Amino acid sequence: MGRTMISVELGSLKFKSPVILSSGCVEYNDSVKDLIPFNSIGAIITKTVTLKECLGNPMPRTFEVDSGLINSIGLQNKGVDDYVVRVLPKLRDSIDCHIIASISGFTIEEFAKIAAIIDRESAVSAIEVNISCPNLEKNSEDGSGIFAQDDYMSYGVIKAVKESTSKLIVAKLSPDVTDIRSVAQAVSDAGADAVTVANTYSAMAVDIYTAKPRLANVSGGLSGPAIKPLTLKRVWDIYNTIDLPIIASGGIIDYKDGLEYIIAGATLLSVGTASFINPTASLEIAKGIENYLKERDVKYKDLIGSLKIG
Repeated sequence: MGRTMISVELGSLKFKSPVILSSGCVEYNDSVKDLIPFNSIGAIITKTVTLKECLGNPMPRTFEVDSGLINSIGLQNKGVDDYVVRVLPKLRDSIDCHIIASISGFTIEEFAKIAAIIDRESAVSAIEVNISCPNLEKNSEDGSGIFAQDDYMSYGVIKAVKESTSKLIVAKLSPDVTDIRSVAQAVSDAGADAVTVANTYSAMAVDIYTAKPRLANVSGGLSGPAIKPLTLKRVWDIYNTIDLPIIASGGIIDYKDGLEYIIAGATLLSVGTASFINPTASLEIAKGIENYLKERDVKYKDLIGSLKIG
């Protein structure tokens, strides 16, 4: 199964496939390079990096539930300096697709510092600003919640990142908000070039025999097929609210899932949990979409947001 013939533009970037790999789900290394079609995807969003090393949450960190996976990794990483020195050179020399760096911080200033460091790295095509991780106890300056649950804080982060880098900026939004449209408008006003819709949903599971939570952190983020209808609605809402490209992320298992998102307004598809089940899912999804377009003699760009109402 070779590359698709679908090319997609996002700002100044041209992607050879509409399918990209989600942050934290697949990381390039020697053990998976022959399983994952890195050279046939549009981009890889690398695991989120923070300013300093982050040890992450205690074990257990993952638990499989009906139609999904709950994780509470806690952004474990060795910090942005290690990312620049160790991770990026390996990626740059080994794969033929865009590299999107995912970043997160505990303050607006940290986001800005990380963005400034990555701005110097030519191997990185864009920055995904993860303002929506549900697995941190404190993710804002006052410890009250995650940045993406507040319009003002979301605006502040994106504006600071925008002023710290010339790279394309993608704001990764949280679905756990009263109205995701207002947050989308805030990051758009702050200068985001695109939005990822959306991160995982806060969730938990309980062991009925021990009466203990399945995760050491009690709760985590739910991903997988269970969340697709929920995220699909959010994609549609945002498509009708702001004029920015949307990267859909949430429960994309096969090409039909991807087509639903595209018709609802997504420009790119970010595949995560499916890669745990099927390492070649990203390529199969792209090929399925390509065949769909050929059978109906439809152009990809004309399919975006083509949902018929009434």
